[in-house]
Amino acid sequence: MVDRRGLIAAGLIALVTCALLLLMDRPPICTCGRIDLWHGALDSGNSQHIADWYSLSHVIHGLLFYPATLWLLRRRPVGVRLALAVAIESAWEILENSPIIIDRYRTATIALGYSGDSVLNSMSDIGMMALGFLFASRAQVWLSVAVAVGFELLALAVIRDNLTLNVLMLTFPVDAIRDWQAAL
Repeated sequence: MVDRRGLIAAGLIALVTCALLLLMDRPPICTCGRIDLWHGALDSGNSQHIADWYSLSHVIHGLLFYPATLWLLRRRPVGVRLALAVAIESAWEILENSPIIIDRYRTATIALGYSGDSVLNSMSDIGMMALGFLFASRAQVWLSVAVAVGFELLALAVIRDNLTLNVLMLTFPVDAIRDWQAAL
């Protein structure tokens, strides 16, 4: 059971993040003017709607943040650890939508036309992380690992990208991987 204060803290952190993203002039929704629950195409609609293939990586963030926060804050309630995970995910969403990271995506990955996330997508990403975190808090470790590996392999098979490749290409771009990804 997640404690109430931790849930309130997590919600407040997400609300502050939403406000900051709006202050950063991020579009509230897709500039196309519509809201899709699922956007499966690899085009300018990525990171603009509620969920897309990259939502899987945010669930994996939660699957990873749960054991990390358990290790760091073993004696603290799950809600406090969730609030920390939301703070970390929120910090990433703010950083990910800064000009330096947007430009890095454009130069180092296959996301040539990437313009950042809509606020709706960023809030969904935080929610996806929270779902992964809460799943990991209730599931056996082997199941969390299986879900993470399964999501990585699914995204790799469908879009030739996943959390592992995303981190690799942002930190140490490999031309052969970028060429392979672009061949899709």
